[in-house]
Amino acid sequence: MQKQSIQTFLQIKSVLTYLILIILLISAIILGVSIGTVRIPLRDTVDIFKGFLFNFGLKENSMYQTIIIDIRLPRVLLAGLVGASLSIVGAAFQGLLRNPLADPFTLGISSGASVGAVMTIFFGISFPLFNLYTLPFVSIIASFVTLIIVLTFARKIDKSMRVETIILTGIVFSSFLSALISLMITLTGEELRQIIGWLLGSVAMRGWEHVLIILPFFVIGSFILLLNTRELNAFSFGEDQAKHLGVNVESKKMLILIAGSMLTGAAVSVSGVIGFVGLVIPHFVRLLFGPEHRSLLLKSMIIGAIFLILADLVSRIIIQPQELPIGVITALIGAPIFALILIRQNVKVRNT
Repeated sequence: MQKQSIQTFLQIKSVLTYLILIILLISAIILGVSIGTVRIPLRDTVDIFKGFLFNFGLKENSMYQTIIIDIRLPRVLLAGLVGASLSIVGAAFQGLLRNPLADPFTLGISSGASVGAVMTIFFGISFPLFNLYTLPFVSIIASFVTLIIVLTFARKIDKSMRVETIILTGIVFSSFLSALISLMITLTGEELRQIIGWLLGSVAMRGWEHVLIILPFFVIGSFILLLNTRELNAFSFGEDQAKHLGVNVESKKMLILIAGSMLTGAAVSVSGVIGFVGLVIPHFVRLLFGPEHRSLLLKSMIIGAIFLILADLVSRIIIQPQELPIGVITALIGAPIFALILIRQNVKVRNT
């Protein structure tokens, strides 16, 4: 009876936690679309949201409505999707690789996506069938190619493809790809400002088409990772232990890496390089809610979305009428937080 009561209490606590997180996410979205160069009253924001969601009460040629629906809402939703994507991949990679420093950038996937995007800008690549979607398409393809190359080299070095081998191979290729980006920046002319702005990360001047670009990759990639939370729990104890628990280590590892590269490539393709989200958010969530991966991945997604929406809001208002790149904000916030997390973990290790 007591055990059943404890389980009921834990279930109620879990539901309340998710409810609070969803309320915070909705609040962040409302703040994101209300605050800016033009301040929109909260009541008008809520009315426009209701009209947009339920298709009634929308007014033609309304300035507030145009600002929210056509400009701010797609930007805020895009920031949320990018934050959720980077956070869930960071949480999954940290469990898979058993490395607290693992994030979407560990395997060179984001560097590969960045090279694809910078090459598109540098060479002025444009495919007739894709037009605006050329840069995201090339970026996502480049991230997949990078993953295949990294895994191929890792397998040649170590046929068992141990975690340490994959990480080291990813770091080597990430450094090489960063050098290629630097070379293109050095040789570029008029495109320099565009490339630098993209590398700093931003969701400014993004519309509904960018939301539609990332959305299918977000749904598929997140679904795959959430289906493999049991395996991620097993990987946290090591690959040998995972094998003893009945996990097909090689295939599951590959599936998780492919899903992570899909999410990372799609996020980088629409927003540029945004650091520390996939590194810090999973640590923060793990400290608050524990290491169980089903809870960790879902909560990392929600908190990652909230974090990047608020970071984008800060980037818009901190030096109005100009904007800071969102990557600058995440680095300024994320680096000190990550340093505090590392200090706290070191203190715990010393005390045990």
